[in-house]
This record gives sequence, structure tokens and C-alpha cells, in this order.
Amino acid sequence: MTETLSNLPDPFRLHLGGQEPKSGWHIFDAQQRDGVDFIGDIRDLSRFPDACCDEIYASHIFEHLSYNGELIDALIAVRRILKKQGIFKIGVPDMETLSHFLVNPALDADKKMHVMRIVFGGQVDDYDYHKSGFTFEILKGFLMHAGFRDIKRVESFGLFNDSTELKLGEHRISLNVEAS
Repeated sequence: MTETLSNLPDPFRLHLGGQEPKSGWHIFDAQQRDGVDFIGDIRDLSRFPDACCDEIYASHIFEHLSYNGELIDALIAVRRILKKQGIFKIGVPDMETLSHFLVNPALDADKKMHVMRIVFGGQVDDYDYHKSGFTFEILKGFLMHAGFRDIKRVESFGLFNDSTELKLGEHRISLNVEAS
């Protein structure tokens, strides 16, 4: 078992699966690389004490978890480490938007293949497979089950240059949600 962290800075902002170091944020990721502060699996946040995070940000990582247990357990863990007035910013592929692209007869096979990779993951390594898909209603249901109550869709977080900002044509492909 990993030792619980103590003496975290205040405010403490945690970027789950982060790729881009940014002042004021600490990166938690499954793989060691430059800029990663904590290595681990998002299904196990036990090293973080209760109510230690002012803000938690996750871009396109929760779709990698199975909706049969892993997902809800990870969301409950996020809720546990979030301060009472804290905010969780989560972005996942927007299955409603992506589905429209897949059935659009105007798109050629290459563009549909690109959409399929967004839906199922690029599958270039063991971390790049998607096990869950989300519409706003589905994600909201999982968040509510995990104990979040104030849940709203937002256009953009404007924090990082990552998948939450991706567009196909004029359409954003990320379902971006703030929850507390």
C-alpha cells in the first residue's frame, strides 16, 4: 500500500493523466515522464487524503475505465479527495457528436476511421483503449452516483492544450463537464 501524502500545498490542484506541466497544477499519471509529480492508477487515489484537492482536472482518461465498476469506483475516489467547495473538471469523448460523424454520408472512409479512433482509442499501447462511452446524460448519471450534485456542461475549460479543445470541423468532440 502506498503511504498517504501529507503537507500538500494549498490550494492543491491535481491534473489526472496530464501531459502539459502548468504552474499551480500537479500531474498524476500512469507513466513516468517529465512533469509527472505522482505515478499511479486513477482507480487508486488512496495516497491522497480526504478533501485535499481544490480542483481536479481530467481530460479524456475516464473513458479508459470499464463502466462495470472501475469507472464508478474512480469517480467516488475523485469525490473523496475533492474539497467540499472543490470542482471536478472532466472531459471525455462526446459519443453523441461522434455518432453523428460516423453516420454522416458526406464523410469519407479516412475521416470515419479517424472518428473511430477517437471512439475506441488509438490502441497504440496498453493505455490507449476505451472501455466506456458518454453522452451528457450518461456521464451525469455516473457523477451523481459518485456523489456529485452540481453538474453542468461547459464549452471549454480553457486550461490546457489537450483533447478537451479538439474539434472536427466546427464541432467540439469533447464532452466537457464541471461537477462539485
